[in-house]
Amino acid sequence: MKALVYTQPNEMQILDRPYPSLDSNEVVLKIESVGICGSDMHAFHGHDPRRNPGIVLGHEFAGIVAESSAPLFSLGQRVTGNPLITCGHCEYCLQGRNNLCANRTMVGMTRPGAFAEYMSIPASSLIAIPEELSLDAAALTEPAATAVHAINLSMRVLVRPIQECRVLILGGGAIGMLSALLLKHYGVDDLTVAEVNPLRRKAIEEHVSCKTLNPTEEKVSDSSYEFVMDCVGAVVTRNSALAAIKPGGVIMHVGLQDWSSEIDMRKLTLAEITLLGTYTYSTVDLQATVNLLARNAFGDLSWVEKRSLDEGPQAFMDLHAGKIAAAKVLLKPF
Repeated sequence: MKALVYTQPNEMQILDRPYPSLDSNEVVLKIESVGICGSDMHAFHGHDPRRNPGIVLGHEFAGIVAESSAPLFSLGQRVTGNPLITCGHCEYCLQGRNNLCANRTMVGMTRPGAFAEYMSIPASSLIAIPEELSLDAAALTEPAATAVHAINLSMRVLVRPIQECRVLILGGGAIGMLSALLLKHYGVDDLTVAEVNPLRRKAIEEHVSCKTLNPTEEKVSDSSYEFVMDCVGAVVTRNSALAAIKPGGVIMHVGLQDWSSEIDMRKLTLAEITLLGTYTYSTVDLQATVNLLARNAFGDLSWVEKRSLDEGPQAFMDLHAGKIAAAKVLLKPF
């Protein structure tokens, strides 16, 4: 079968790969749509030691069941799923927080991913999608669920309802865009997205109808926002988040661009700032996100760009060069 393979840093190639085997309690999916994630770009740049050359990346998928050895899923069923393969019996799984599973593995990291015509996955990871939800929209479930999970965690600790907050999102990529759309759906009106790419700023203004700024030219106001989401996770955005947050406010740290950095712990302490980290989503979050997508909570998704899998190598290069306005590119194997 045809697959898009990470061959070496800054190189993706279309290569032939074996059709996946059907193991017990697993299914083989015919991939219909798969998104390029920021973590795929991180691997593409050679910055992720967990993803080595030769692997098929891709974990934001929607497809059709082509083969099944599990009783709950039949041929032709339309599905998306949780790319985290979890054990189901550790303390975190039993708490319903399977995103923290102590024994987790992952599609596109420890096993071949969805940048291919077919992919195998445990049936326990799958989520059926309703007929009114397109497969392209369903492929956004994974990144949208990251936004859902992060915002839900934040709302638990905000002192006032999120609709009353002045909100800043750092980064207008897929998570930033989807977070902004969800916050607007929740009724947040005072919303600003900081993004350096002018093409993405224009897309955000058009599709989210919120304020934007270029942080390389316009300084983010100090101590001005009750809620800040860092969807980049770079040294500079962490510092910007702490500078921008008001006393008593909440910072949600989502992005993972830089591994570590110093932060202003004095302000964090004296201003009683709540700094939260988040990792992906639970399966419950994914199911909730499918329902939100089916209700058009994220809008019409016209900002998403679609390309064929054969165009995958060029799509990675275009994303690397900042030539794509779309916060999300979907690849279509068929």
